[in-house]
Amino acid sequence: MHLPPHWQQAQPSRDPAITEVAAPRPTRRPRGPRLRRTLGVPGLFSSAYGNVGSSIYYALGVTALYALGLTPPVFMVAGVLFALTALVYAEGATMFPEAGGSSSFARHAFNDFVGFVAGWALMLDYVITIAISAFSVPSYLAVFLPVLKTYPVNSFCAIGVVAALAIVNVIGVSESSWINVALSALDLVTQTVIVVIGLLVVFSLSTLIENVHLGVAPTWPNLIYSISISMIAYTGIETVSNLAEEAQNPGRDVPRATVLIVAAVLGLYLLISLIALSAMPVQLVGGQWTTPLGTTFLADPIIGIIRGFPSTVPTSITNALAAWVGILAATILIIATNAGILGLSRLAYSLSEHRDLPPFLGVVHPRFQTPYAAILIFSAVAAALIAPGSLPILADLYSFGAMLAFTFAHLSILALRIRHPDLDRPYRAPLNVRFRGTTITLAAVIGGLGTFATWLVVVVTHVEGRTVGFLWLAIGLAVYVLYRRSIGLGLTESAPDPASRSRSP
Repeated sequence: MHLPPHWQQAQPSRDPAITEVAAPRPTRRPRGPRLRRTLGVPGLFSSAYGNVGSSIYYALGVTALYALGLTPPVFMVAGVLFALTALVYAEGATMFPEAGGSSSFARHAFNDFVGFVAGWALMLDYVITIAISAFSVPSYLAVFLPVLKTYPVNSFCAIGVVAALAIVNVIGVSESSWINVALSALDLVTQTVIVVIGLLVVFSLSTLIENVHLGVAPTWPNLIYSISISMIAYTGIETVSNLAEEAQNPGRDVPRATVLIVAAVLGLYLLISLIALSAMPVQLVGGQWTTPLGTTFLADPIIGIIRGFPSTVPTSITNALAAWVGILAATILIIATNAGILGLSRLAYSLSEHRDLPPFLGVVHPRFQTPYAAILIFSAVAAALIAPGSLPILADLYSFGAMLAFTFAHLSILALRIRHPDLDRPYRAPLNVRFRGTTITLAAVIGGLGTFATWLVVVVTHVEGRTVGFLWLAIGLAVYVLYRRSIGLGLTESAPDPASRSRSP
C-alpha cells in the first residue's frame, strides 16, 4: 500500500532512538520524501491566522452570552493563556518539527500511553472545530436568506457542509495554499476595516463602562464560566506547530510567526469586542441583563456589529459590508471546517501508525489513497454533535478537549526541560528560571496551571462538556487498552517502527 505524496510526507516517521525517553533526539528523521520547506514567516502567519482568526466569527457571540460587558477583559485573560500556550508550542514544534502537536510532545516526553491520551483529547478538539465552524456557516449566509439562521435549517445546512467536505477529503481533492493565504489576508483586512469604521462611528467609552454591573451583569458564576467558554476564540492554535515541517527555518520562523499571530489576534479581538459592545450595549430586558451580541447575533456577531452602525453610515455601505462579511466569513469557516477534517484524519492516521488506535482508522482508500475510514467516522461524529443546533454546547465540548490537550503540551515541555536539558532547542519559550540544576520556562508553568484550572471549571460547571468529554475519554481509553492487549503490546510500550510494517485494507 502506498500513500500519495501529500500523505506520505505529512506523516512523522517513527525512529525508536528519538521516541525512547532515555535517548530522544532533537528532531525526527523521516524516511522517504519530505515536505518541501517553503514557508517563511509570512506564509506561516497567513496560514495559521486563517484558522485562528476564523474563531472570532462565532466566539464573540457565545462569550458575550455569559460575560456581557466584561467580554473584552475576558478575551484578554483567555488571550494570556493562548499566548503562553502558543509560545510553548513553538518550542515543541522547533524541537520536533512534525504534525501531532501535544500528542507528539507527550510521546517524546513520557510514553505512548500519555501521547495517546493527549492525542485523543486533541481529536475531540478537532471534531468540535469541524462542528462549530460548519454550524456557523449558514448563520452568515443568512444575510442573503434569513431562514438559514433558524433551527433546524441551520443544522441541516451545517451537516451538509460537513458531509460535502468529508467526500471531498475522501476523494483527495487538495486545497490551494495560495487560496488560503489570499483569503486570510482578505479576512485580516476586512476585520481591520470594521475596526476602523467602528472606532470612528460606534466606539463609546461611557457605554462600555455602563455595560458593567460587577457581580450582577455578569454574575460571578457566569464570569468564571465565560472565561472557560472564551477559549474557543483560539481554535487552531496548533496550526503553526503542524506547519513547522514545512518552514524554511523552523527555529527562527515558527517563533516569529507565533508572536505575530498572538499580537494580531489579541489586538483585533480586543478592539472588535469593544466596538461590538458599544454597538450592542448590555440592557435589562424582562428582568434579565442581556446584549443582542449574545442573543440575536449569537451565531453571527460580526454581522451584528455592522447592523449596529448608526444612521450616519449610509445604508448602502452597511448592506454592502454585511454582504461581503457574509460571503467571506462563510468561506473562511468552510476552509476552517476542511482544515479540521484534514488535521483530524492526519492525527487518526498517525495514532494508528503508532499502534494507539486500531489499524482500520489508518486504512487508505485503494483508489483515492486517503484515510477514508477516519474521515467518514469522525465527520459523522461532528455531524451528530451539530444536530441539536446549540452553539454554547459545542463551545463547552471544545473547552474540555482543548484545555486537556494544552495542559499535556505544557507538562511535556516542562518534562523535556527537566529530564533532557541537553536536547537541541532552536527556540526556548520565555520566562526561564533555574530549577534543580536545569532551566524551566514559567510560560509552561503558568500556562499549564491556567489551562488545567480552566479544564476543571469546565468539568465542574459545564454539564454537557463534562458528560460528553468524559464519555469521549472513556471510549478512547477502552479502545486503546483492548487494542493494545489484542496485539500483545504494553500500554506504555513503544510500537515497532511504522515504516517496517504495512497495512492492508
